[in-house]
Amino acid sequence: MRMSLDRTLAALAEPHRRRTVELLADGPRRAGELADALGLSPPAMSRHLRALREARLVEESHPPFDARVRVYALRPEPMAELKAWAAAAEALWSEQLLALKAHVEAEGA
Repeated sequence: MRMSLDRTLAALAEPHRRRTVELLADGPRRAGELADALGLSPPAMSRHLRALREARLVEESHPPFDARVRVYALRPEPMAELKAWAAAAEALWSEQLLALKAHVEAEGA
């Protein structure tokens, strides 16, 4: 899980890729639609989509009527791993803050 989480976070570090993921959260889209929505050239969008595919955040498919068209959709697994990691980190920080609060209150008493 650690390597896949690292791969996910590295891919999401780039703002255009985060925005792409946000757009795909509404449903699958063609590469051209994504490029238009982000104001990117097709080659730039292709580079971002390649990085997202390599990070396994998105998957590519081709509609049966035209193999030249590429449709991208989110893969749920990487985002589920990211959510689980964030929840565990939040629980740890909550625990630490409660311990600090108890310590400060005990010192003040």
